[in-house]
Amino acid sequence: MDPTLARQLLGLARWTLERWSAGLPWREGGPALPGTVDTPVDGLFVTLRAGGALRGCIGTVARQPSLDATLRDMAVKAAASDPRFPPVTADELAGLHISVSILTPPTPVDDPGEILVGRDGLILERGSRKGLLLPEVATDYGWDRDRFLDEVCQKAFLPPGAWREADARLYRFQSEHAGEDEPSDPPRNPPA
Repeated sequence: MDPTLARQLLGLARWTLERWSAGLPWREGGPALPGTVDTPVDGLFVTLRAGGALRGCIGTVARQPSLDATLRDMAVKAAASDPRFPPVTADELAGLHISVSILTPPTPVDDPGEILVGRDGLILERGSRKGLLLPEVATDYGWDRDRFLDEVCQKAFLPPGAWREADARLYRFQSEHAGEDEPSDPPRNPPA
């Protein structure tokens, strides 16, 4: 990702979370993202970490009309609406590490051997179940392709190997990723 755009995205995400946590308006204003109000985005995720541990991650793979508005919404949803965690508090915010992933449109996978760990993210759909893992997840955990495929099954609350079933639909996508440097001080109120 272009370093200037990365700084702008991360700056707007942090500004949005600071405003949200203070109970102030956050949908407009703040650091400028030139040309992004009317720029569509094919998918975007915001990930929050505290002390290296996941603290929230929310995103969309549906095309959205505004990169700016989508970034703001996903930042607040990652802090407030990830069902795995309680909402982020204002006291935690300074210790959070924010990252943003802008996704390409998902494409069907005909041959799982074509999946490249570190480049591709995965989406698995089977019945009403759906799981998604960003490309950096496999790299962060040191997974090979088979482990990555089994982990996306588990993310969809399906057993490992479910991606092989005839009714399973597998998609891949790529992302441009930007992340803040890890805070040098531990968070003041790490999650329990």
